[in-house]
Amino acid sequence: MTESNGSTPNTTVPDWEKRFRAPRVSLPDWAEDAPDRSLFVSNATGTYELYAWDRATGEQRQVTNRPNGTTDGVLSPDGEWIWWFDDKDGDEFGVWRRQPFGGGTEGAGDALATPGLDASYPAGLALGRDGRTAIVGRSTDEEGTTIHLAVADASPVVIYRHRESAGVGDLSHDGSLIAIEHTEHGDAMHSALRVLRPDGTTVADLDDTKGGAEELGLEVLGFAPVEGDTRLLVGHQRRGRWEPLVWDVVSGEETDLALELPGDVSAEWYPDGSGLLVAHSFEARSELFRYDLGDRELVKVETLTGTVSGATARPDGSVEYLWSSAAQPSSVRSTTGAVVLDPPGLKSPGSVPVEDVWVEGPGGRIHALVQKPAGAEGPFPTVFDIHGGPTWHDSDAFAAGPAAWVDHGYAVVRVNYRGSTGYGREWTDALKHRVGLIELEDIAAVREWAVTSGLADPDRLILTGGSWGGYLTLLGLGVQPDAWTLGLAAVPVADYVTAYHDEMEALKAMDRTLLGGTPEEVPERFEASSPLTYVDAVKAPVYISAGVNDPRCPIRQIDNYVKRLETRGAVHEVYRYDAGHGSLVVDERIKQVRLELEFVERHLGA
Repeated sequence: MTESNGSTPNTTVPDWEKRFRAPRVSLPDWAEDAPDRSLFVSNATGTYELYAWDRATGEQRQVTNRPNGTTDGVLSPDGEWIWWFDDKDGDEFGVWRRQPFGGGTEGAGDALATPGLDASYPAGLALGRDGRTAIVGRSTDEEGTTIHLAVADASPVVIYRHRESAGVGDLSHDGSLIAIEHTEHGDAMHSALRVLRPDGTTVADLDDTKGGAEELGLEVLGFAPVEGDTRLLVGHQRRGRWEPLVWDVVSGEETDLALELPGDVSAEWYPDGSGLLVAHSFEARSELFRYDLGDRELVKVETLTGTVSGATARPDGSVEYLWSSAAQPSSVRSTTGAVVLDPPGLKSPGSVPVEDVWVEGPGGRIHALVQKPAGAEGPFPTVFDIHGGPTWHDSDAFAAGPAAWVDHGYAVVRVNYRGSTGYGREWTDALKHRVGLIELEDIAAVREWAVTSGLADPDRLILTGGSWGGYLTLLGLGVQPDAWTLGLAAVPVADYVTAYHDEMEALKAMDRTLLGGTPEEVPERFEASSPLTYVDAVKAPVYISAGVNDPRCPIRQIDNYVKRLETRGAVHEVYRYDAGHGSLVVDERIKQVRLELEFVERHLGA
C-alpha cells in the first residue's frame, strides 16, 4: 500500500485549480424582521466560513474562523443574532453557539446558545421572533431524537422524544405552533408531520404513510409569515412526485395546489403570505414560478437554462437565486437584473456544456449527463462520476470536479440511477432491499451505451464518486470487476455492517429502511450490499480517500476493507485527512483532486 502525501508542485495555477480557488458564495439568508441583515457562506479566506452582510451599509464581516470551516448557521428573525453549529473537526457532533450580528468574539469564545443542552448531532433549529425562544432538535445514539423548547434565562424543556429519527420543521410567526417531521412508523425515507404547542401537546397530525399500499412522505416547507396565520406549507407525494399543499393546522383544511408541473416541486412563502415562490426540478434542470394564492395563477420567473440551487423572495417582491450551468460558474442573481453578491478576486473559468443522454435500463429510462473535451474525437478515457445521496441527483450545474477531468482530456458521465430525485417517487423509492445492486444495474446500462456509442474507450474506464457514490464505486469494482479499469472512492461505505454500527443514529434509521432491518435481522441483505463481500474479486487499482472524523462513513469500516486489499496484495492507495465527511478547506480539496489525477496518470498512462 502507498500512503499519499499530496505535495503541491510550485507551478502556474491551472484552470482546474482556479475553479476551486475562485471565491464562492451561497444564497444569502435574510432576517424576517430586519431584511437588510443577511448571512451567507463563502470560501474567501480559503476555508468555507459564515459571513454577516449589512445591506444598508454594504459591510461584510466574517463571523466564524475555524481550521476546518463552518457552514451551518442561522440568522434570528430579528436580525440580532447569528447561531452557528460548533462541532469538532467535521464530526457533526457539537453544540449551537451564537454571537451578535454586529460582531463579537469569534470562534471558540462565542457563547453557548442553549446552556443545559449537551453536545449532539443536530436535528433542526427554529428561532422565535421574540429573540428569546428557540426550538432545538438533537440526536444521539443513546436517546434517539429529542426536541427542546429553549427560552432565554430558563432551562431547556423536552417537548418531543422518540427513538426513531425526527427533526424540527418550523415555528409559526407568533411562536404558538411548532411543526416537526418524524418517522415514528419506522420508515426513514417517508416522514409524517406533527404540530405541537410549546408545552408539547399535539395540535394536529398529518401522516401519508398510513392507510394505503404506497409509502408516501411529507415535508415541512414553512408556516405562513403572517401574525396569527395557522397555515403550513407542506410538501407531499400523493401524485407520484413532490408537490406543495397548504394545510391549516387548526381547522384541518387542506388546499391542494395541483400545479400540473411534470417534475418535483417545492415552494416557500412570499413575505406577505399572498403567494408562493415555486421551484420546479425536472430532468436535471430547474425553473422558478410565482403562484398567487388569490387568483391561483402560476407565472414563470425568468431565469437562464440550468440549475437554480436556491431561491428566496424579498419583501419588495423581487427574487434572489443561486444559478449555474455545467458551462457557467454559479452566481447569486436577482430578478431586478442585478448580481446580488460578486466576490472580488480570482474568477472561476467556465467549462463545457453538458449533453443529455437517455438509456433504456432494467427499471426504465436512465438519464445521464455527459461532458467531453471540446473539439476532440472519441473514444475518450472516461470517468463515471457517481453522485452521492442516494436521494440526490446530478444536474446541469457547475461542478469543479468534472470540469477538472474534462480539462485533462477525459469524458465525464454522470448517471441519475434509480434512487435519484427529480424523476418521480417510484424512481427514488426503487432501492429497497437490493441496495447498491440496483444502482449498479443502471450504471452498467449507461456504461454499455458509452462504449458502443464510441464515446468511451473500454480499456480506460474509471469509476468514481463520493459518499454514496464512493460506496457504489467500491461495490462496482467487486460486483463488476471486468467493467472498470480504475476506481476512486471518496468517503465511502466499504464494510456495510461495521458502517451501520459506527455511523450516526439518523443514518442507522435510513439503513434499516433501505435494507428492511438491522444487520442482525437481515444479514443476507447487508452481505449482498456490502463492498467487503466482493473485495477479493476486485481487479482494478483502487484509490480511497477518507476523513478520520467522518460520522457518516466512519473510518473503521474503511480500514477493514483496506486490510483485505493489503492481505491480497491488491494495488491500492489510501489518503486519510483530518476532517469529517469531506473538507471545507480549499487547499485540502485541491490536494485530493490532484492526488486522484496523479493516481490515474500512474495507472492509466492518460
